Amino acid sequence: MTYPVLALMSIAVAGVVAAVAYRVAAHYRAIPRRFWWAVAGSIVVLCVLTVVFDSVMIAADLFRYDESKLSGVRLWLAPIEDLGWPVAAGLAGPCVFLAVDAVARHRASRAVPPSYEGPK
Repeated sequence: MTYPVLALMSIAVAGVVAAVAYRVAAHYRAIPRRFWWAVAGSIVVLCVLTVVFDSVMIAADLFRYDESKLSGVRLWLAPIEDLGWPVAAGLAGPCVFLAVDAVARHRASRAVPPSYEGPK
């Protein structure tokens, strides 16, 4: 299996997870107005950090890739395939967090508070 295929598979799985989680959050009307801007910003920051730190590690010869399994496209020294994980994490992470938070808030709002009988 080549690195581009692996990167695309991880992004596809994260996309499915994000779609399901987003639908759950939408069901509880828990989506902030600028949610997708925040997701896009997170993905950009993660990608920039990945390119910088991967390039530094590659320049320091801490690891090497099998060149026959790479697409050949690089950003600085980092292969483009390295951007699969930040895109996947930046997409699925916020959606899952939003869904879990929406469900927890919904359950908390439905909980029956303990009765208070006052001092005895």
